[in-house]
Amino acid sequence: MKRVGYLFERAFTLDALYQAWVDASAGKRGKRATLEFARNLAGNLDALHGVIHNGTYKPKPYKEFKVYEPKERTIFAPAFCDLVVQHAIYKLIYPLFNRTFIDQSYACRKGKGTHAAADYAQAAIRSSQPDSYILQLDIKRFFYSIDRDVLRAQIERQIKDARFVDVMMQFAEYGQPVGIPIGNLLSQTYALIYMNPLDHFIKRELGAKRYCRYVDDFVIFGWPRERCVSALARIEAFIADELHLSLSRHSIHKCKRGLNFVGFRTWRSTRFVRKHSLYTFARAVKNGDDKAIASCLGHALRTGSLRHMRNMLSEATV
Repeated sequence: MKRVGYLFERAFTLDALYQAWVDASAGKRGKRATLEFARNLAGNLDALHGVIHNGTYKPKPYKEFKVYEPKERTIFAPAFCDLVVQHAIYKLIYPLFNRTFIDQSYACRKGKGTHAAADYAQAAIRSSQPDSYILQLDIKRFFYSIDRDVLRAQIERQIKDARFVDVMMQFAEYGQPVGIPIGNLLSQTYALIYMNPLDHFIKRELGAKRYCRYVDDFVIFGWPRERCVSALARIEAFIADELHLSLSRHSIHKCKRGLNFVGFRTWRSTRFVRKHSLYTFARAVKNGDDKAIASCLGHALRTGSLRHMRNMLSEATV
């Protein structure tokens, strides 16, 4: 594929930065940082334009905080002005890289959320023999283990504009020798780029017809056990040699046992939300948290758990 150049000039015009501000402000117009930036919008955009073009642009320090669901993670929240720059970059690189991804690469892609991933997984189980096997794997400390030199090399296979890549890679830095920060708009795209070679290896080299991945959780469906065992060894070698990653866990089990994937327990005939989701829903109902209740019910659409959750809600409002 021919590499693309002249992205720096396209991404960081004043018009492009203004549109990036519009995108970054969506849903955040009432936030203090958004309002402060908007008070002197022309001046702030002009200042960003100036430091980017004279080569002195540096993102501000992240605001760090922890989240504990579904597991403990440190989130690195960028300053609003840096979010504007990320949107300017994202607008150009998303379509460029998206066309290189396989259809079954899910997360942070349009139409490729958890429900789409769960639908594909259930269809793959249904089209597999019940006594065939599933190989499920995930990466150990994925975001914190990404090799930024490998990431840059992957980006440069598509982009030949060094100035643009230099700005991009500033959002992969967070004070540690390896890894990228969780919380940046661009981090999810970087994760998609980083794992793309693995997807093509599994599809092309291993010949997996039924395969999907959601961030660092990936699944092959419908193989004999011996083929799964052989593939596991080759995948471990590939991610170690090519991506400098290692597996956190893996499972080889029969399709008829179902699959725990993207927040659902899925079988051929039905699927349910995880027990933790039911606990979260029960707590939201108890606290009268309408926003959380709606979110949980939306997550449970097209599952066997929805009727039970609606009954819980009805009983609580009687």
